[in-house]
This record gives sequence, C-alpha cells and structure tokens, in this order.
Amino acid sequence: MPFKFFKKPVMGRHIIGIYLLSFALLVFLFYYHWIIGIVMAVLFAVSLYYSVKKEEELVNKQEAYISTLSFRVKKVGEEALLEMPIGILLYSEAYQIEWANPYLNNLSDEETLVGENLTIISDELISQLKTDKDIFRLHIQENDYEIHHKREERLVYFFDRTEETEIRQIYHQEKTVLGIIFLDNYEETTQNLDDTARSHINSKVTSLLNNWSSENGIYLKRISQERFLAVCNQQILAELEKTKFEILDDVRELVSDNNVPLTLSIGIGLGSGTLPQLGELTQSSLDLALGRGGDQVVIKDDTSGKVRFYGGKTNPMEKRTRVRARVISHALKELVKESDQVLIMGHRSPDMDSVGASIGVLKIALANEVDGYVVLDENDIDTGVQRLVESIKDDGQLWSHFIDPESALDIVTKDTLLVIVDTHKPSITIEEKLVHRTEHVVIIDHHRRGEEFINNPTLVYMEPYASSTAELVTELLEYQPSKLSLNMLESTALLAGIIVDTKSFTLRTGSRTFDAASYLRSKGADTVLVQKFLKEDLDIYVKRSRLIENTKIYRDNIAISVGNSREAYGPVVIAQAADTLLTMTGIEASFVISERKDGRIGISARSLGKVNVQIIMEKMNGGGHLTNAATQLDDMSVIEVYEWLKEIIDEYYEGGDTE
Repeated sequence: MPFKFFKKPVMGRHIIGIYLLSFALLVFLFYYHWIIGIVMAVLFAVSLYYSVKKEEELVNKQEAYISTLSFRVKKVGEEALLEMPIGILLYSEAYQIEWANPYLNNLSDEETLVGENLTIISDELISQLKTDKDIFRLHIQENDYEIHHKREERLVYFFDRTEETEIRQIYHQEKTVLGIIFLDNYEETTQNLDDTARSHINSKVTSLLNNWSSENGIYLKRISQERFLAVCNQQILAELEKTKFEILDDVRELVSDNNVPLTLSIGIGLGSGTLPQLGELTQSSLDLALGRGGDQVVIKDDTSGKVRFYGGKTNPMEKRTRVRARVISHALKELVKESDQVLIMGHRSPDMDSVGASIGVLKIALANEVDGYVVLDENDIDTGVQRLVESIKDDGQLWSHFIDPESALDIVTKDTLLVIVDTHKPSITIEEKLVHRTEHVVIIDHHRRGEEFINNPTLVYMEPYASSTAELVTELLEYQPSKLSLNMLESTALLAGIIVDTKSFTLRTGSRTFDAASYLRSKGADTVLVQKFLKEDLDIYVKRSRLIENTKIYRDNIAISVGNSREAYGPVVIAQAADTLLTMTGIEASFVISERKDGRIGISARSLGKVNVQIIMEKMNGGGHLTNAATQLDDMSVIEVYEWLKEIIDEYYEGGDTE
C-alpha cells in the first residue's frame, strides 16, 4: 500500500508519564483532602477526554490526508504512464505485443497494438532485441528513437531523439571544409603562349571557377597564379560529391576548345580538427592528387580516416624534365655513397618491370662503389620472370647480388639504404619488415599514389606519366658516373620491363619512353631475348583461353570475364586475359575475375583510357593506373565480386564519371 511510512499517531511516552504523575497526585490528594481530590479528579477526567478526542481527530485527519495523497499519486502515475511522450510496451516470448501505452499506439494506424507482432513497429526491432545490446537506435516513421530494452521484464522504452539527431546533423553540415584548387601544368602549358592568349585562358578559367563557387555557395580566393583557396561547409561538399565535381569536366572541356591541355587538381580537408590541422590535411590531399597525376579531387576526412577520390579521367601529361631526372639521380648518388650498403626491393610476385628496375638501381650502387643487393623470393615469381632469373643465374657475377628476404633481414642496418621500386605501398613489398629496419628509404615508382604510403621516405621519385619504373631508372642511369656500364643482360632486363608495361609500346608511351629504349639498345639490349622471356607455356595459353571464353559484355562496351569456381589462376594469367579482351572490337574496358592460388579473389582491369579503371578498383580496395589496375579481395565468392563490380560500374557511369 502506498506511503507505508506514515503511521497512526500514538500517545507520547512523556504524556503518559504526565498522566501517571497526575494520577499519583490525585491519590495523594484523596488521602489528605477528599474534596480537593474530587475536584482534581473531575478536572483530570475532562483533560483526559479532551486529549483523547484531539488525538482521535488528529489520527482521522492524517488518515484522510494519506488517503487523498495516495489517490493523487496513483492517478499521477497512471497519467504519466499513459500520457508521457515516451513509448512503452511489454512483449511476449513470441515477440507479440502484450501491452503498449497510447504514445506507442500512435505509431500505427491500428486501434490497438495488443496482439500484433513487433514488426508492426519496425522490421528491425526483433533482430535488435535478440542482440546483447540493451540500448540501440532505430529509425521509425521519419523519427529517430533510442530504445532501452529490459530483457528480464520483456519491457521496451522508446525515447524520441529526432531533435537531437537534427541538431547533430546541422552541426555536421555546418563544419568548415578547406580546399586548395591547383591548375595543373599551368606554367608548362602557357609558357609558349603570348600575353594575349595567356590572359584569355586565365580569364576564362577564373570566370568559370568564380561562377562555380557562386552557384554552390563557396568562398573562393586566388592566392597565386595557379592556386585558389576554397572555403565551404560539409553540406555544400556533399552536394558537390553528388555531381562528382563536374567542374573538372568543365575546365577540361573549356581548355580543350583552345587546344590548351589544362586540368584541375583539388585537395580538400575536413573533420573536427583545428583550422591549422585542416590546412595541413588539405595540402596533404592536394599532394596526393598531384602524385596521382592530377585532374582529380582528393578528400581527406580526419574523423573517419578515409580518403575519397573523384575524377582522374585523363592520362596525365608528360611533364617531367631532364633537369628533374638529373637532380634525382644526383640525390640518389649522394644517398648511396653515405650508406653502408644498398638493398633493392620490389613488390610481391614481381614482374619484368620490378626486376628490371631493381637491376638498374643495383648498377647505380655498384657504379658508386657501394655493395648492393636485390631482394627476391624465388618461390613467388611467374614463368616469364623465371626465365629472366634463370638467365641471371647463368651470369654468376650478377646473381651474387641477389638475396632472399631472410638474408636481407640478417644484413640490414640503420645505415642501409633501402630502395623500393615499382610500388609505394609497404604492405605489398617483398618483405615489409625491411621498411622498418632502416631509416633511409627511397621510392621509385610510376604508379599513381594511393592512400597507403611508406612513412617518411628520404627520397621519392614518383612519375605517374612514365610508362614504367624501368624507364625512370634508365634515365637515372644516364646521369651516373661515366664508369657505369651495362652488359647485354642488364640492359635487356630493363628494356623487358618497359616493353611489358607498355604492351610493346602501345599504351602509356611518351617520347621519353622511346629515348630510354634507344639508350638501352645502345647498351646492347636484345629484343629477341626479350621475346624469349615473354614466351608463354601452352597450358597457360589454354587457361587464359578458358577465361576469355567466359566473357560477358556489360553496358555495350565493357568485357567482364568470370573464372570457373574453384579453379585458381595466377595473377599473370588474369592480367593477360584482361589485355587480350581489350584488343577485341568495341571493347573500351575489360575486367577479369577469378580465384587466386592464395585463396583470394583477384580482379585485373584494363582500359583504353575512356574508362578510369583505377577509380573503379580503388572502390574495391585496389588501385593502379587509369588504364591498368587490379585488386584482391578476401571472404567473397567469385559471383559476389562479379555482382559488386557491376554495381560499382553502374555507379561510375550514372555518377557522371564518363566523358
């Protein structure tokens, strides 16, 4: 019963004591003077009656007050249970609603929820109740609710958190976003123009950017001839992402009309950091965009730690110069001389480009009288590279400079110079531990820079416009000491790397590519020996034919081949199948999906340039070039990967990433 802590009032002990004392006094008075005793007895009786009467009135009054208060509290409790803006329900073991308050009944068109399944409130409610979570959130009829689950009582409370969610959303949308817009190749493309033409191009680009910023509510300020500072909020950024940053296409089309190959690179930083931190993040994003060849947007979010890419649809212009190659070559020479030894390492499952470039860097070390060693895992090479390795073994002097990963770990020191070729991702190097065993790391690579990158390298020579790493290394060799000499096998290995990566000088080939090939030919490179290295076995040819046989055409011009389930293919076979599909009439891009020998699902992607396969592969945790990319996936079947790839291709086309 409510309010049990209230007790009926009882006569106090001090009052009883007074009455006892009074009674003793009466006895004494009767003993000495009975008349006075009678008078006092009458007074005592009247007083006693009056006290008892008052006591009874007080008890009745208190009982009435308790009864009234109990009724009021009970009524308030019932009204609070039924009227408060909180949903409450009890459910059975079969997840049927046994009772619900009126607030919760309003979530349904039914007169009463009693007897209905919990799915009438939300399809996700039962699955959430089955989890170990006592508190979770659900979106019900355009409102956000925080659900509190009392498991033992099978009791559920619904707290409306819609207003809180809206405030959080507004706070998120209003967060500051910084961006730097960079005009790619501005100096190179306008240096040969007269003042009138340069001013005309400059005016058109500036006007286009100003109109774009005004339409989207962006503050734009030019801070140099080729740089703009942009400030907006995350809501505006979200709208720009929906359009896939059409400004990239607008600038490209504008300057194409004037035969000036000018493009934009945009670096964007956002998150909860301070403005200086956002500034550093923005500059880092721009560096990444430029490192990937430009003509794209890179967004770094320090809250999620994720990087998003947009654009990158054109092949970057060949803008490296002989001066830069000479400077890098000189810097590399100094680093070599300051080290106790040089270790050269490429990526796992090395190709011709990786091995050829490694041999070229080895020759740079030896020409500067420093011991050099190429790290190679003989258990992880394909057939073509195996033929090259067999030829290297025949050359005992060259083979003496090849060591396995375990031996490299034994001899590496803090003063060792580690040169990583044909990759910049530590996770795919032949031996990642080597990266952390030395303080001096040089990166020479021709791939577009990805999100993963080696921390604090001493020297970076990344040129995504180059055909191959072998081409870059060949240019570096030309500026080394005159006593450097390449024999026929060494120059052939470098030439093989260039030929393989350019598909016999048909893709990603610039004037510098032919200059490098000419230099190697002058050093004795044998094209016939290259063809010998590139010959394939009959069983590999048959395997590749099986892959090609399973090809399906998607969206009219994309070839997708799916390997047979439980049939493993090597990465070289997958890549060759993708290359072959690209030679077919009407095919703009090709994708080959199959199981690999390591149990993962591999995709090799190729394109003629109109489709950016790098962007597509990056969304599947891979990477590469605009025309050549790949990825490997865990815990997925071939069919699941095939369906996912089609979804990403659809998103790529429907999002406006095509030209």
